[in-house]
Parts: sequence; structure tokens; C-alpha cells
Amino acid sequence: MLRYILKRLLIMVITLWIIVTLTFVLMVSIPGSPFNSDQTSNEIVQANLERHYNLDKPYHIQYLLYLKSIATLEFGPSIKQPNQTVNDLLGRGFPISFELGIVTIIVAVISGIVLGILAALRHNGIIDYLAMGIAVLGISIPNFILATLLIQQLAVNNEWFPVATWSSPAHMVLPVLALATGPMAIIARLTRSTMLEVLTQDYIKMARAKGLTPWKVIFKHALRNALMPIVTIMGTLLAGILTGTFVIEQIFAIPGMGKYFVESINHRDYPVIMGTTVFYSAFLIIMLFLVDIAYGILDPRIKVNKKEGE
Repeated sequence: MLRYILKRLLIMVITLWIIVTLTFVLMVSIPGSPFNSDQTSNEIVQANLERHYNLDKPYHIQYLLYLKSIATLEFGPSIKQPNQTVNDLLGRGFPISFELGIVTIIVAVISGIVLGILAALRHNGIIDYLAMGIAVLGISIPNFILATLLIQQLAVNNEWFPVATWSSPAHMVLPVLALATGPMAIIARLTRSTMLEVLTQDYIKMARAKGLTPWKVIFKHALRNALMPIVTIMGTLLAGILTGTFVIEQIFAIPGMGKYFVESINHRDYPVIMGTTVFYSAFLIIMLFLVDIAYGILDPRIKVNKKEGE
């Protein structure tokens, strides 16, 4: 296991380096300068600003400085907000985005598993058709379209939930619904199919023959094995939820990282773009690694091959 972890850590470092390099190449490939749109800046002022942010240096020097900032976790000041560093923006915006993402994941996992179990237990019944119908709708409707529908129907027409602020749990309801519906639908369909397969296994029949209650059979014996495929896709779902918050945050005017990231792209704020990209990439890589470790913990039958290190 130790060898496997070390191997994965090496792969994580290489993956992050590739992302860092590609991000830098894309940034320097964009023609123009982030200071071109400043109406008050003449050529001398623009040259001084480029010198201040090291944009006048050769690309290989900029790349090395970029790597140094990542190694020291100091991404430097924002170009459009000189009084704020990228670390300040991350410290202010990421906790909000993280809170939204974590609540979304919890809602998606719990509701998806419950729907999937109910559908499997009532196979080819009304509950099954209703649950799978909800799942199909959840997969079919993009979260940004669902967000606008929720705002129109539940916030504007009926005024049941507030929008455009982030000061109470009520403000979290609509964004979480918009983000969680898609992952919930995927988890529900996967739970249903795996539960139907697990419930036909011999050890489940043996548990029932011993006189165990149906709910004890489901939650103690069947559910744990049915969760294995869900754990497998959690890394992908986690990445989709955390990156999907950027769009939803813009729609609901949530002061998370989505706001700063979109603004940095519009204003070509290189330090914020690169700092945010590296930060989120590292976070997602770590989450994927933890998901793999959790998969092995949940299923003791999974062993690491000592020869191959897998």
C-alpha cells in the first residue's frame, strides 16, 4: 500500500505540472496585454506595469517565476485589484464555493441512494418509474437552465426562496438544487442497477433465510456492495460539481471563486486565472486520490499488487 501511495503521489505531481505548464502556455499565447483596455494608461505606464508584473521578461523566465510562486504558495497580486493578492481572493471566495460544493455532494449522494434503493425494491412499480423519470429529467436538463427555471418559479413568481445574496441557509436551497439534480440522477440510476444485481446474490438469499428483517438485509449486507460503483464515480462527480459551481455562482450572484474567476478571464487577470486553475486542479487531484483510498477501505477484497504496485 505504501508503494502504491508513493506511486500515486508521483503521478499527482506530474499531472499537476502538466496542468501548470498548459495553463501557462495558454496564457502567454493570448495576444495583447491585460493593460491595453486601461484608457488612462499611456505606453510608459503600460511598460511600467508589465515590468512590475514580470510580463516584460522572456517566457522561460516568466515560467520559472510562475513555478516558484506555486512552490511557495504565493501567487502574487491581482492585476485588476492591485490591493488584493490572489491568496486573499482564494481565502475569501473558496470557503463559500467549498461550502456550496460539499452541501451539494451530500444532498446528491443521500437523495440519489434513497431514490435508487426505493426504485430497486419496487422494481417495475410506480415508485420505480417515478424515480427513474426524475433521474432522466435530472440528467437531461443542464444545471444552468434548471437554475434559471428555479429562480423564475420559486423566487420571482412565488417568492419562496431568496436569491442574489449569501447570508442564510435559505439562500443555499436553489443553488444546491440546481447543482445536485444531475449528480443525484446519475447516482440514483447506478444505485438501482447495482442493488438489483446485489439482491439476487446468494449471500443475500442466505441472510433472508436466517430471518433477518428486510431493512437489515438491505442496509447491513446489500448496500455496502452496491455502493462500490458509486464510490468509483465520485471523483468524476466531485470534479463536475466543484467546477460547475462557477456557472451557478454567477447566476445566483454568489460571492465565491466563480465570481473572481469569471472576472479574471474578462479582464485577463493572469495571476488570478493561473492561481485559481492551479489551486482547483491540486484540490481535485487530491480528492480523486482520497476517493481511490476510500474505495480500497470500503472493499477489503481489493488488494494492492506488490509486483505492479497497483
